[in-house]
Amino acid sequence: MPVARPEPQEPRVIAHVDMDCFYVQVEQRRNPALRGQPTAVVQYNDWKGGGLIAVSYEARGFGVKRSMRGDEAKSVCPGINLVQVPVARGKADLNLYRSAGSEVVAILASKGKCERASIDEVYLDLTDAAKEMLLQAPPDSQEEIFMEAAKSNILGLLSDAGEKEKNVRAWLCRSDADYQDKLLACGAIIVAQLRVRVLEETQFTCSAGIAHNKMLAKLVSGMHKPAQQTVVPSSSVQDFLASLPVKKMKQLGGKLGSSLQDDLGVETIGDLLSFTEDKLQEQYGVNTGTWLWKTARGISGEEVEDRLLPKSHGCGKTFPGPRALKNSASVKGWLDQLCEELSERIQSDLNQNKRIAQTLTLHARASKENERDSTKKFPSKSCPLRYGTRKIQEDAMKLFESGLHEFLESQNTGWSITSLSVTASKIFDIPSGTSSILRYIKGPNSAAPPAIPDSSSVPEDPSLDNDVFVKPIHEEQCQPSTSEKEDNNTHSVSTISAKQCQANKEKRISKKLPEVKVQGVLRKQTKLKKTMCLRMLRIGTTPTVVLNPLAVTHGCSTFKTLIQRWWRNCHQRSKEKYRGGSVHRSTRARRDVVLQFLRTSHPQGLRYVAMLVLHCLFFTLLHTTTA
Repeated sequence: MPVARPEPQEPRVIAHVDMDCFYVQVEQRRNPALRGQPTAVVQYNDWKGGGLIAVSYEARGFGVKRSMRGDEAKSVCPGINLVQVPVARGKADLNLYRSAGSEVVAILASKGKCERASIDEVYLDLTDAAKEMLLQAPPDSQEEIFMEAAKSNILGLLSDAGEKEKNVRAWLCRSDADYQDKLLACGAIIVAQLRVRVLEETQFTCSAGIAHNKMLAKLVSGMHKPAQQTVVPSSSVQDFLASLPVKKMKQLGGKLGSSLQDDLGVETIGDLLSFTEDKLQEQYGVNTGTWLWKTARGISGEEVEDRLLPKSHGCGKTFPGPRALKNSASVKGWLDQLCEELSERIQSDLNQNKRIAQTLTLHARASKENERDSTKKFPSKSCPLRYGTRKIQEDAMKLFESGLHEFLESQNTGWSITSLSVTASKIFDIPSGTSSILRYIKGPNSAAPPAIPDSSSVPEDPSLDNDVFVKPIHEEQCQPSTSEKEDNNTHSVSTISAKQCQANKEKRISKKLPEVKVQGVLRKQTKLKKTMCLRMLRIGTTPTVVLNPLAVTHGCSTFKTLIQRWWRNCHQRSKEKYRGGSVHRSTRARRDVVLQFLRTSHPQGLRYVAMLVLHCLFFTLLHTTTA
């Protein structure tokens, strides 16, 4: 459900930039002969010529629509050029379009906070740039850019076709405007400048909406296409929303919008003005009711996130009609291909952007043969993400086998899988100086494998899931014998022998952070927070590995979580040991049980806890001092 956010006190300038039939433009740049010709891009599917995912404006003039199939489009427009999306692993490969979108984002991000919403759309916060322009120079100082800005569509500005540009020029330069409209005028000029740069440097045209919040900018960016921009002055907001259909508003296109129409008789956003905030809260809850009340008045406090990279990576495939998957073997085959692509994308993200994903999620849909409205969407299933194609494939199949395969294997069910997708999420940036994490993530096939204890000197534990251990030496404690090398998409780090490293450590005079020895693997826990990848550290006789906070953690909160996970694990083991008695829920009783268990079963456990606490305090002091 949508949640209302408080609107900032200071006026803002927000732009939503939307590429014009982007996939077609990418193909036209690859093949200039397609420019000016009716063209459509077809998704990979040989049924009735495939589905159209982008249609040029020339083809739209003949009545071709994006919902059509290729064969139908040819019947409507015999001269249409159908270009198929590149194919990889039996599905559409969108890397070509993602790369082209990144070119555009790099240009747009030069003027302010930039949030990449999808392959072909971006939000910009131009408030600071608009304020700077307002102070430095008059709006018409750059004639070429000003001419482009003068072509803007200003909502509420009435003018004849021949007088439009003249009136827009007057609106942009008027001296009696309030401060917010002056900022919007500067924002319109900045967006015009960016659109000119995008066209010159990438050959792509784009349209834009400029307003004082994201909601309004998104709504008007597509009003005048192609290659145009629309501005929403604050005085025109209510007139614009009064006639806007409910289903056109973001987050009202589904059940909530249908409920407004059926239960309250609301057909346009303006109709919501007749309901009080209390009435809407009574009907839909406090958060949603407040959001609806503010939306009807054009109020939105949603911020533009400074994000040029996606928050997650996903790969999916649909299997309509006779293509539906009816057994586990076919599901495994497709999951392996999807996971292979996902592995390549997260590995590329790691190499290029130094980011790590933490959670693997499986989504699936199923349908029953010969029954209408039998589609079933399964609850998504997640687990901690392990890097490496084989590991991702294994984990994805385990998620499927944990419940979904029952629909295929049970007798005479008639169910089949119609959609599969895997997603890598919970992505965070790797702090500088954490080369050991990179080696851990890359796995044993990387150019420089992590230094780990000799397997012949320690007993094996089959419960370790074959995870690669984190390198036990931090680069500040022991520098590599050769320098690091980075080259575009590769990241290789050299290693040295354990004896050499030990010798170098002994020569060090400076103080070193205490090392904390922990053992085992990280196990999934989702009881408290389903969205967190909680893992437990187990103490036992299995091979050890040293975790240095500067190499593994990226904040004091991580170390706090480390202690909490270890504490919960000890508590769980204490329950297993004292099965005959009850375990109290109070903190003091739980602490006594855990400490008693440590004294009797793990005498060294108390020392481990003390070292973790001291390590955390030291890291906190160091962080505070440097800050």
